[in-house]
Amino acid sequence: MGLEFPNPVRLAAGFDKNAEFIDLFAAFGFGFLEVGTVTPRPQPGNPRPRLFRLPQARALINRMGFNNCGVERFVANVRAARYDGILGINIGKNADTPIVRAADDYAACLRAVYPFASYVTVNVSSPNTENLRDLQGGDALESLLTAVVRGRTSLARKHKRRVPIAVKIAPDLPDEALPGIVERLLAHEIDAVIATNTTVSRAGVAGLAHGDEAGGLSGAPLCARATAVVRALGGLLDRAVPIIGVGGILSGKDAAERVAAGADLVQLYTGLVYRGPALVREAVAAITPHATRKAA
Repeated sequence: MGLEFPNPVRLAAGFDKNAEFIDLFAAFGFGFLEVGTVTPRPQPGNPRPRLFRLPQARALINRMGFNNCGVERFVANVRAARYDGILGINIGKNADTPIVRAADDYAACLRAVYPFASYVTVNVSSPNTENLRDLQGGDALESLLTAVVRGRTSLARKHKRRVPIAVKIAPDLPDEALPGIVERLLAHEIDAVIATNTTVSRAGVAGLAHGDEAGGLSGAPLCARATAVVRALGGLLDRAVPIIGVGGILSGKDAAERVAAGADLVQLYTGLVYRGPALVREAVAAITPHATRKAA
C-alpha cells in the first residue's frame, strides 16, 4: 500500500464510527486505526436495540446500520485529533440512497475524506444496509470501482498524493465468487482487500439468548470462516494485493493463524470488547515472528 506500519494490528472500522476517539484508541498500542463507516449525510441507523452480546459464544450481533454524524462533522473530528499515525477511513452509502446511485455516495465521501486519510476503505459488505452486499460482484462492483478509482485519480492530481484504496468484503460470499472479485480488484489496481465483515450465518450461536437476532455476527464463531476466506484470497492473489484479516480474532494465537493463512495485517473489534486493550499487545507479540518469516 506504500505505507509503513509501526505494527500490524489495527482497530477495525465500526468501533469509532464518528472519529470521536482517535487519540484514545491510539494510546492502546495499535499500529494504525480505521474509523467510520461514514456516509455523506448524517443518519440514525437502525432502531434500537441493535447491538447484542452473546458471552457464551464470545460473540456479538449488531444491526447498527451505518449510524453516523455525516461526513462534514466526521472530517471536523478527524481534523481535531492530535494523532499523526496511519489513519484509514471507511466509507459507505446512505440507507436511503438507491443502490443504482451508490457510487455517488462513495465518490462524495472520498472527496471529503481524501486529504485526511492514509487510506480509504470502500465498505460494500455490511449486512445491515439493505442491498449493500449487491455491490460486491458483477457489473455493480465493476461500476463502483470504476467510479471510485476515477475519483481517486482526479483527487491525486489535485492533492498531489495518491491515497490507497481498500475494499472490504463479506465472509458469506460463496467460494466461487472470489475469483471474480479478485479479477476486478487487480484490474482496477485496488491497493488492499479487507476480509471479512460480519456474517449472517448463525453457526455457533443457535439456541443462545439473542442468537436469533437480525444483523451481523462477529467474534469467535466467525473466526474459522474469516480465516478460510483469507486463505482463499491469498491463493488467488499470490501476494499481488495485501490482505487485511479481520473477524473472530480473540487471542494472539488467532492473530498469528490469520497471518499464517495469508493476511499481511489484522484488525480487532469484538476481541477488544471481550479481552480489552491487552489483546493489542498480545496480538502484536504473536504476529511479529510470523510477519518476519513471511517477509523473508
